[in-house]
Amino acid sequence: MPDTDEQMLAKARVFFQRAQKVAETDNFEYAIDLYLEGLRCVPDAVEEGHIPLCELGIRRQGKGGKKASVMEKVKHLRGKTALAKMLNAEYLFVKNTEHLPYAESMLRAAVEGGYKKTAGWIANFIFQANNAAEKPSLQTYLLLKDCYMALGEFDKALAACQWAIKVKPDDEELTDEYQNLTAELTVARGKYDQEGDFRQSIKDREGQEKLQAQQAVIKSEDYRIAAVEEAKKAFAAEPDIPKNIFNLADALADLRNDQAENEAIELLENAYKAKSDFSYEQRAGQIRIKQIKRKIAEAKAAVKAKPDDEQNRSRLSELSSQLSSTELEHYRICVENYPTDLRAKYEYAIRLVENARYDEAIPLFQDAQRDPRHKISAMGKIGLCFFMKGWYPDAIDIFTHAIDSYEIKDDDVAKDLRYNLGRAYQEQGDAERALEVYRKIAQLDFAYKDVRQRIDELRGTSKKEN
Repeated sequence: MPDTDEQMLAKARVFFQRAQKVAETDNFEYAIDLYLEGLRCVPDAVEEGHIPLCELGIRRQGKGGKKASVMEKVKHLRGKTALAKMLNAEYLFVKNTEHLPYAESMLRAAVEGGYKKTAGWIANFIFQANNAAEKPSLQTYLLLKDCYMALGEFDKALAACQWAIKVKPDDEELTDEYQNLTAELTVARGKYDQEGDFRQSIKDREGQEKLQAQQAVIKSEDYRIAAVEEAKKAFAAEPDIPKNIFNLADALADLRNDQAENEAIELLENAYKAKSDFSYEQRAGQIRIKQIKRKIAEAKAAVKAKPDDEQNRSRLSELSSQLSSTELEHYRICVENYPTDLRAKYEYAIRLVENARYDEAIPLFQDAQRDPRHKISAMGKIGLCFFMKGWYPDAIDIFTHAIDSYEIKDDDVAKDLRYNLGRAYQEQGDAERALEVYRKIAQLDFAYKDVRQRIDELRGTSKKEN
C-alpha cells in the first residue's frame, strides 16, 4: 500500500532534521545528500527542503567548497523522470549556486513535473539573479516568461517579457508577445469576478505570498515586521542553530533602519565570538556595507533636492569614503579567512585598485582569472594595473590576450579592452597602433568615451609629423 502524503512528509522531515544537524558540523556533502533524499519524498517542500539546501550551498561555497567534479556532472546532467532531473540539477546548483544554468535546468524540470511551489521559488531566484547580473541574459528572461506562463503567473511572465524587451528593444516578436501577455493577464484577472475562482485564487496566492515575499527585492513593511517576529521566536527556541541566527539577522537588516541593522550586526558578531565561525562575521560585514549604501542613497537624494547645501554634500563625501574603507577591510578579511574564494579575491582586488594599491591587486586578479565569471574582467584589470604603473608593454600584452580570449567583439567589455589597449599604445608613444585601435572602436561606437577626440588628436599629430 503506497504511503500517504502525511507519511511521506514525515519521512522527509526526518531527513531534513538530520541534514540540518549534520550541516552544523560542516559535513556539507552528507547534508546535501540528506536534503535531497527528503526532497525525493516531498519534491515541493520549499521552506523545509529547497531553501535550507540553497543556504547550505552558499555557506559551503563561502568555506571553500569545491564545485562538482567532471564525473559528478556526467552523473547528474540527466534523469529518467522530471523529479530525477530536478534533483540532479539541484545537486549541481548547490555545489555552485552562482551558475544559473543549473538553476534553469532545475526550473525546467520542476515545471515539467508539476512542482509548482518549487518552480515558483527557483524562478524568482533566477529572475533576481539575472536582473542583478552585469549583462542580463535574454534567453534567461525568455525561459522565465515561458515558465511563468506554464504556472499561470501571467503578471510575472509579463514582467519577464518587459525585461527581455529592455535587452532587445527592437524585437517585434517580443513586443507582440508583451501585448498578448497583457491580454492574458486581463482575462485572468477577470476570472476573479467568479466567486469560486476568486476564492481559489486567494487560497493559492496565500500559499505563494510568503515564498514570493521571501525572495522579493521590495517587501511590504508589514511583512518585514512579521518576519522579524517569526525569526525572533525561532531564535528564542533554539538560539544555537546557525539558521536561526542568520534568519534573524537577515530579517532585522531587512527593516532598513539603523537600530535594526545594528542589532543584526551585534547578533552576528556575538555568534562569531562564541563559535569562531567566520561566516557570521562575513554576514555582519555584508550588512554594514548595505547599511552604508542605504545611507549614501539617502544622501544623494538630499543633494539632488538641495544641490547648494554644503552640509549635504559633505555628508555624501564622508559616507562614500566610509564605504570605500569598509569594503576594503571586509574583503581583506574574507580573503584572509577564505583563501580559496576566487570571488572574494576579485572583489578585494577591485577595492585595492580603487586605492591605487596595484602591486597587491595584481596577484589577486591573477588568481581570480580561474573563475570563468571573472576571467576576462580580471585580465582587463591586470592590464589596467600595469598601465597605471607605467608598464605599457606588459599592459599591451595583457589587453591583447584578453581581446583575443573574449568571444564577443562588439559589446562594452570588448570596447573597454580595446580602448585601454589604445591608451597603452598611445602612452608608449606608438601613435600609429593607437590610432588603429581607436578607429576600430569608432567604427562600432562613434560616441564611445573620448575616442573621437583621441583620433582627431592623433591624426593631427600624424599630419604635423609628415
